[in-house]
Amino acid sequence: MLQQTNQAFVRGSLAKLPDFSHETGGKRFFRFYLEVPRLSGALDTLPVLVRENVLNTLDLSGGEMLSVAGQVRSHNIRSEGRRKLLIFLYADSITAEDGPAVNNVDLQGTLCREPVYRRTPLGREICDCMLAVPRGCHRADYIPCILWGSTARKVSALHTADHLRISGRLQSRVYTKLTPDGAVEMTAYEVSAMSAEEAEFLD
Repeated sequence: MLQQTNQAFVRGSLAKLPDFSHETGGKRFFRFYLEVPRLSGALDTLPVLVRENVLNTLDLSGGEMLSVAGQVRSHNIRSEGRRKLLIFLYADSITAEDGPAVNNVDLQGTLCREPVYRRTPLGREICDCMLAVPRGCHRADYIPCILWGSTARKVSALHTADHLRISGRLQSRVYTKLTPDGAVEMTAYEVSAMSAEEAEFLD
């Protein structure tokens, strides 16, 4: 069995107040966005999903930043006849506190597609992969990941069904999609890996 690892800890600023998302199994869920600056100064705007009972424990007197501990999750929806993969942070706990911005993600899972290796016009090495991370109850989250440099080269040699550990950050990326109605600005979410290594099965 592959060890289950899906841990995220993010600290940033609340972009707007939480909105009701949905109700399932008698539990109500809310969604909000957290703004987390990178060292470069770029800003990641990350979606967070939280249960109502967890949100109700939040004490805003602790500081101006929000710290979210939880997992990176995915959800498949059908939109306009196509499947769309939603990526978000699922909050186990939320704390208001002051401190520096933090964006740490640790994942361990199985490659469910062949990694795609390429070089930018300036020669930078990039590898895209999709990691299936076990959640329990025979379910998994499908997390897109991007790797750079020598790490990209190393992971590009792996194949579907190989096991991988990744540490990095959850990032947002704005891109333009051409549609029949014209160009539309979209946002993609992915884990940008700082390190990666092949994982092994546990007895």
